[in-house]
Amino acid sequence: MYVDTFVDNAKVMAKGQVTIPKDIRAILGVNSGDRVTFIVEGNSVRMVNSAIYAMQLLQQDMQGEAERSGLTSDDDVINLVKDLRDEA
Repeated sequence: MYVDTFVDNAKVMAKGQVTIPKDIRAILGVNSGDRVTFIVEGNSVRMVNSAIYAMQLLQQDMQGEAERSGLTSDDDVINLVKDLRDEA
């Protein structure tokens, strides 16, 4: 078992609803009104904070884009921002 593994359980109610245990909500950083994403992998399901998951997917999609666009240093990024501000 992983060192960072935490196990808890909850009962599925008649309408398929489950109360996420308080400790799990704290670990995921979710509060009332927040959204969670369920990721099914074989016969297992991971539940993640939807906002964090969306940011991780965006980061994966954007990985390497700066280099492909010729932005290889902080100065390149600063100059691009200045150029874009001058155009606006």
